Formats: sequence, C-alpha cells, structure tokens
Amino acid sequence: MDIFQFVKNAGKKISDIGAHVKEINEQIKEKLGDAVQDLEVYFLEGKVKLTGTCTNHSIKEKAVLLAGNVSGVETVDAAELTVQAAEAEEESQFHTVQSGDTLGKIASLYLGKASKYMAIFEANKEILKSPDAIYPGQVLRIPKKA
Repeated sequence: MDIFQFVKNAGKKISDIGAHVKEINEQIKEKLGDAVQDLEVYFLEGKVKLTGTCTNHSIKEKAVLLAGNVSGVETVDAAELTVQAAEAEEESQFHTVQSGDTLGKIASLYLGKASKYMAIFEANKEILKSPDAIYPGQVLRIPKKA
C-alpha cells in the first residue's frame, strides 16, 4: 500500500501553509539521515507526495509517518519512495491513536501484553519524544514481533 491516510488536523502545527514541505523535509533528514536518498517532498491541499530511495522498508514507513503526523496532512503518497534492498520485510500494521489510548493499551491490543509497550515506542522513536507523549489522531507503527 503506497497511499496512507492521516487525521488532517492532528500532529505538529505548522504556522505557514507553505512551510509544510520544508518542515517535512527537515524532519525526515534530521531523524532518518542518509537512510533516505534523493528525497523530494511535494505538498498540495493536504496531500503529500514523497519520492526518493530508502535503505529498507522500515525506513520508508518511518518517512511516511514523519510526513503524515504533521497538522494539515491528510494523505501521504509513497508510491515513488522506493526501497533499495529487495528484502522479505512485511509491512507494519498502523494504529491511529484514539482519545484514552496509551502505548500499554495499544500493546495489549496488538502484541498481547501491555508490558510490550516499549516495542511500540522503539518502532516510533523518530516521532515520539517519550512513551507518554502520544495524542489522538497520531498514527503509529506496530512492530510485527516484540
């Protein structure tokens, strides 16, 4: 799946509508560094398109989440964000945070035990500052194994 849906009014607030491309570009470069090459970010009316090459599928998913968890972003098209290594890596599941959710509650739902919440935090450390800092509308990666 290369089109990802997000909650448009959730995420990091950007004051200037034209600043979306700059903010997304900076976030991906700061958090993922050289793991994304030839990155191009396009933004129009809530839709982001990412192009470039990622070192693996996990990096691609993280780039999509960094772009999508910005206020004003409704969809991220990652069809042209390619993966360098053809590996047998499964796509992660994604969870949109609801009011009252905690990482423990989400871990219990997807991983079977609330105590596995740190696996979700580690899978999302590029977008989370702490395990307690999640908000409704935020989209998180759920690792396959924990």
